[in-house]
Amino acid sequence: MSRSQDPHPSRSFFPFGNPFRMISPKGSRMSPQLLAVLQAFEATLAERLKNLMPKSKDEILTLSWMTLAMKSLCESHNDIRTLMTALELPVSDWEDKWIDVYLDISSKLLDICNAFSSELSRLNQGNLPLKCALHNLDSASSKQYLRACSLLDDWRQHVSSRNPRIEKCSSMLDNLVGSLDLPKVKNSAKGKVLMQAMYGVKVETVFICRVFTAAFSGSSKKLSDLNVADIHSWAPDFRRLQDLVNEEIRVRFSGGKFTVLNELEAVDASVKILYPTIQAGVDTVETEWLVKTVEELRAGAEKLSQGIDLLAKGVDGFFQAVMTSRDTLLSSVRFDKTVNDRSPGRNRDMQVVH
Repeated sequence: MSRSQDPHPSRSFFPFGNPFRMISPKGSRMSPQLLAVLQAFEATLAERLKNLMPKSKDEILTLSWMTLAMKSLCESHNDIRTLMTALELPVSDWEDKWIDVYLDISSKLLDICNAFSSELSRLNQGNLPLKCALHNLDSASSKQYLRACSLLDDWRQHVSSRNPRIEKCSSMLDNLVGSLDLPKVKNSAKGKVLMQAMYGVKVETVFICRVFTAAFSGSSKKLSDLNVADIHSWAPDFRRLQDLVNEEIRVRFSGGKFTVLNELEAVDASVKILYPTIQAGVDTVETEWLVKTVEELRAGAEKLSQGIDLLAKGVDGFFQAVMTSRDTLLSSVRFDKTVNDRSPGRNRDMQVVH
């Protein structure tokens, strides 16, 4: 995935400008202004979680819902970048652990994005045998019907295979779960705001990435149920979303579903109907029924292809959001190092993060 800089980061939780320019709190006690900004940030996060609540269970794990989930992650991570900039918290005030943890998390998220992109690309490659099969089904030839059967076999074997890069996502997400605990922040009220905001975004990120990993891997064992304390205003909305989505995914897998992705399941259902009929030969097929069933398969295949393309763009957008936030932090570290080196009496042995 290529890098790109977002010149207009989201500022949805700063509707009246940057309040931090006038705030210089002493000690670690959070001022009313800082508390208000944190509450606004968490209210925005809660609203995003509400927007991800499906109207019905049928909407869970549609490609459109997954695309919406990626958009939500992009917005949340962009908000964190905006917060990092607006807090004007000198990097020299950051504890080394903060920087190390953030860079480690962002590195793993970039790897996860690449794994998701590879899976979507793999699923998209299945369009070729599917399109060829549909082309052969437009003919009334027994030979073409047999060729279509072979192509449908190829498609099903392709989409049912497992991607080893997805399997690796689980261990990376396990590590991210271990980083969810809020780091201890001493003598920095702004640092506490940032850490608490980052906690909420990390929880949302781990949950959504777990759902994607379970869907792509074909196993509900990849899911996890995160416990969030009620001190966070967004906790009730998160629990409702997590309970509904995780429960539905587990139910689908327990029922022996070929896949929990709705559009992929719809195409597979059409293939299951067509395959045994056309395998028996052209003479046994009713023309009207065949035309209708082939058109249903064609429509399902087109919807699947379009959905995969949109989701792939969403994953790429999330990749760019994480990359830009990472670059912003690294640039701040380098800038702070340069300033320190040019200032008499300042510590010239500050560690630079590369």
